[in-house]
Amino acid sequence: MANGLLVIGKNSFVGKNIRLYSKFDTIDFISLREVKPENIPFFNYDVVIFLAAIVHQSKRIPDAEYFWVNSDLAFETALLAKEHGIKQFIYLSTIKVYGSKSDHRIRTENSPCFPDDAYGKSKYQAELRIKPLNDEHFTVSIIRTPIVYGEGVKANMLKLVQLVDKFPILPLGNLHNKRNITFVGNLVGFLDRIIELRSPGVFIAMDEEAVSTSQLVHYIAKALNKKARLLKIPVFIIKAGQKIFPGIFNKLFGSLEFDNSMSKAALGFKAPYSVQSGIKIMVEAYKNNK
Repeated sequence: MANGLLVIGKNSFVGKNIRLYSKFDTIDFISLREVKPENIPFFNYDVVIFLAAIVHQSKRIPDAEYFWVNSDLAFETALLAKEHGIKQFIYLSTIKVYGSKSDHRIRTENSPCFPDDAYGKSKYQAELRIKPLNDEHFTVSIIRTPIVYGEGVKANMLKLVQLVDKFPILPLGNLHNKRNITFVGNLVGFLDRIIELRSPGVFIAMDEEAVSTSQLVHYIAKALNKKARLLKIPVFIIKAGQKIFPGIFNKLFGSLEFDNSMSKAALGFKAPYSVQSGIKIMVEAYKNNK
């Protein structure tokens, strides 16, 4: 058990939800926009969770900024934490370290990493720099996640909820792709377990069930108390769209599946929330904030 837990990234989506779902009471939160790494009072804590990051943005951000925040600041903070006697450093990474190509390969914790954008590359660089700091006195835990959703989610998941809410007919029917996602309550439970066991290594945290885009839309519609009519798109249109708009079409129609059985076995952990229950919690929060 941790005597003191510090979350770096207090305004992040995951950080806000740690307050809701973590079993630990002694948790403090800071922002690196307010406190420089060298001014963090590490002596108050046993465990540091590093959530601060630049993720995918709609506006163009220079690649150097991704590497500065996601890698340089993370590594600097990890070094300082180790120097000040922190017992465990947890770095929240991403499945983007594997690359974003959609296919039917199932990736695991040990699969090779070929990140193909600044976000994935900067996160993977941080992993490679921080992981060697692990020793008998300083435990390094790296957690990779697919897209994380839940109360207060933004970006693509929020856009999908808004789309289902506004349009009763959508061209997303009869899709059999498989993608893993992560309810934030499951991620926080995963974090709690890693802290309890003080487990080193690389882990994948995600929901138990991989879902197709069609399933996801049905879950969202049900939580909205709506009936979504999903129309099947001809295969040739999907293939054409993947060539013209690869990013959008691969996310909607492509598969990107993972196997985290090694992580679950090492931790003795099973995600407590199903995809459907996680979607319901997310959508209820969305309806309350409309």
